[in-house]
Amino acid sequence: MRRKLISLLTIFGVLVASAQELTVPQLSQYLADNPFVMSPTYAGIGDHIKVRINGLTQWVGIEDAPDTQSLAADARLGNRSGLGMILYNDSNGFTRQRGARLSFAHHLTLDRYDDEFFSFGISYNYNGFRVENEEAQQSGDPNVDNRRTDNHNFDIGVLYRKDKFYLSLNASNLLNKDLTNFVDALNEPNALRNYYVYTGYRYTKNKNSRLEIEPSVFFQWFESDGRSVTDLNTKFRWYDFEDYYYAGVTYRFLNDQIGDPLYIAPIVGLKKSNFYFGYSYQIILNEILGFSTGTHVVTLGVDLFQGLSNCRCTY
Repeated sequence: MRRKLISLLTIFGVLVASAQELTVPQLSQYLADNPFVMSPTYAGIGDHIKVRINGLTQWVGIEDAPDTQSLAADARLGNRSGLGMILYNDSNGFTRQRGARLSFAHHLTLDRYDDEFFSFGISYNYNGFRVENEEAQQSGDPNVDNRRTDNHNFDIGVLYRKDKFYLSLNASNLLNKDLTNFVDALNEPNALRNYYVYTGYRYTKNKNSRLEIEPSVFFQWFESDGRSVTDLNTKFRWYDFEDYYYAGVTYRFLNDQIGDPLYIAPIVGLKKSNFYFGYSYQIILNEILGFSTGTHVVTLGVDLFQGLSNCRCTY
C-alpha cells in the first residue's frame, strides 16, 4: 500500500508540474513577512536589501515527496522603484525544476498625507523542467518520455496600499507553454496562466499599542482547469521597539470544498535587529494524513545596507 501511494504521488507530481504553472510552489512562504515571493509589486518596499532563504519539505514521512529551496532578494532602486530576484530548486519524485525570477516594481504616491500608494510590477521567469527516472523513460510511456523543457514567461501585478490596508492583484505565467518537445502535445495543457489576489489589514488599537492583528486572504484561480484555492490567515504581531514576534494560523482549502481544508498551519516568527526567522508546520487534513506527519516551511532572512528613501511609497 505504501509503495502504491508513493507511485501515485510521484505520477501526480509530473501531472501537477505539467498541467499547472512551472514555478516555485507557493504555499505559506509569503506569510513569513516576505510577500515579494508572491508578487513582484513588493520589490523595493523597505529600507534595506532584503534577503530571504526558504526551505519547504512537503509530506514528511513519504519517500521522494516534494522538496523546495529558494533564495529571494529585493532592493530599492532610486526613490520610487525596486528590483528583485528569486532562485529556486524543486524536486518531486523523479521530476526536477530549477528556475529564476527577475522582477521590477515602481511605486507611486496617490496621497502622501493619508499614506496612499499604488505600485505595479513585472517579472521575467525562467524554468527548466526535466524527468530523472530511467525506468520511466525506458518504458516508452509518452506521458513521461522526453520531458526536458526550458520555459520562459512573465508575471504582472498591481498593489494598492492605504495606511494599513493592502490589496495586490496579479497574473502569473502570461504566455502559453511551448509544446514542441512533448511527444503527446495534443493532450498536453499549454495554458499556465493563473490569477491571484492578496489582501489584508494591519489593525492596532492605538498608536502606542504593542500588539498588531493582521487578518489576510490569498485567493488563486487556475485558468487551465478552473480550480481555485483560498488561504484565510490571521497573524498577531508583538512589537519590542524595532523588533517584533508573531504567531498566527493559515487555513487553505479548495473553493469547492470549503469545509474540507487541504491543511491548517500554525505560523511563528520574529525579527531581531536585522535578522528574520519564520516557521510554519502545515497539518495535512486530506487522504495523505495516514502516511505523512505534515509539511515544514522554514524562512531565514537578513536585511543589509540600510538606505532611506525620500518617498514614503517605499517605506
